[in-house]
Amino acid sequence: MNLLLSTGAIAGIVVGAVALVVLIFVIWWFSTRNKIVRMRNQMENAFHDIDIYLKKRFDLIPNLVETVKGYAKHESETFQKVTEARSKVQNAVTPAEKLEANAELTQSLRSFNAVFEKYPELKANANFIDLQHQLKSIETELSQSRKYYNATVRQFNTYIQTFPPCIVAKSMHCEQQPYFELDDPEERRNVKVSF
Repeated sequence: MNLLLSTGAIAGIVVGAVALVVLIFVIWWFSTRNKIVRMRNQMENAFHDIDIYLKKRFDLIPNLVETVKGYAKHESETFQKVTEARSKVQNAVTPAEKLEANAELTQSLRSFNAVFEKYPELKANANFIDLQHQLKSIETELSQSRKYYNATVRQFNTYIQTFPPCIVAKSMHCEQQPYFELDDPEERRNVKVSF
């Protein structure tokens, strides 16, 4: 009888230990899953913040184009490129499409900025100056949003690639997310300022 109790007690301890390990694993699994969900939502929110500033810029561009058109009527090709790029931004659906369309819009705005440099009377126009200040403010906010988005992407990508969270991430079909990067090597060069 004493031997039986010992075997039963040992079996109970083993079952209890296994149950404890399973419980710890289940708690870890769900807390890791919840952390991945929070990180993914934070990253998506950061991307939507970029969308907000892109929308502000998108809405400001027609006013800027119309103001410049009055001074530079023969620059229609530049205006057409800005309008087409703006349309691509509007029609982009996926994050990758939005990133690509944004890069194209940024490039066309560079050409647009070169146009207004040719017209000193335009630079003195109060409406144009106000629009330029608004655009500069939006670009600054957009830059900060991109930095924040990239930070959340880095954090998410690192977490889903480390062990053991990668096990949970694979079960959730999580994939590495793209950074908001510059596509144009020209944007990486130093700016030359001359007076």
